[in-house]
Amino acid sequence: MKLPGNMQGMMKQAQQMQQRMQDELAQIKVESSVGGGMVTVQMSGQKVVLGVTIDPEVASDVEMLQDMVMAAFNEASKKVDEQAQQKMSGLLGGLGLPPGLI
Repeated sequence: MKLPGNMQGMMKQAQQMQQRMQDELAQIKVESSVGGGMVTVQMSGQKVVLGVTIDPEVASDVEMLQDMVMAAFNEASKKVDEQAQQKMSGLLGGLGLPPGLI
């Protein structure tokens, strides 16, 4: 299906912007520590876990360890979301979109 010239250009621009956003997300790397560094999680912008470090001292209390791991993952995910929002706002800010769409 052939789109009108202007629409075709807009679609190409949108695809390029989507690729730039994916590239920006790929560059995000966050780290979250809980319990004074007893559990640390590293996560990418695509929310892929890159590493988990657990202090052996906390391993004896399974319930506490589970809570710390969950908290570290949730905090890392929140950090990824915040950084992704900042990057996307920078990329999309010049489009003149209404507030709240970014």
